[in-house]
Amino acid sequence: MDITIRRIEPEEHVALGRLTAHAYLDGGLLDLGEDDPYLEVLRDVASRDAHAEVHVAVDERNTLLGGVTFVPAAGPFADIAGPGEAEFRMLAVDAGARGRGAGEALVRTCVERARAVPGCVRLVLSTQPMMYAAHRLYDRLGFVRTPERDWSPIPAVPLLTYALEL
Repeated sequence: MDITIRRIEPEEHVALGRLTAHAYLDGGLLDLGEDDPYLEVLRDVASRDAHAEVHVAVDERNTLLGGVTFVPAAGPFADIAGPGEAEFRMLAVDAGARGRGAGEALVRTCVERARAVPGCVRLVLSTQPMMYAAHRLYDRLGFVRTPERDWSPIPAVPLLTYALEL
């Protein structure tokens, strides 16, 4: 399968929002299911695209396979990035496209983008403890766990952190 990574088009915002919401819901990653307030944040791709960079993976027919939000510096969508750091968030791949390299291609794009940001020395991310496939991907790409930065946006949601030195 040929996978292309590119910036999202405005007409794809709703579709990527749905895909991301389904990935989190189907993966059991939202404690309150359909009632979880984070679901609206996941669906609101237009806001992410206005304040960060949203990249999508598409196949040769331009079918949306997944997406990621790249945050080049501190701002409204940075959770843990500090000075000299970029961050990526909300990595999601459609269930039918998993295992084909879309997630890895999206993460590699974030690495390339971080390397292109002047003064950026590190790419960071937060992930839930049960996202085992994502953890394997991050390990394979050279990210290392940074347990001293682990945090919880709310008490019921512990997040693990990783960093890649650029």
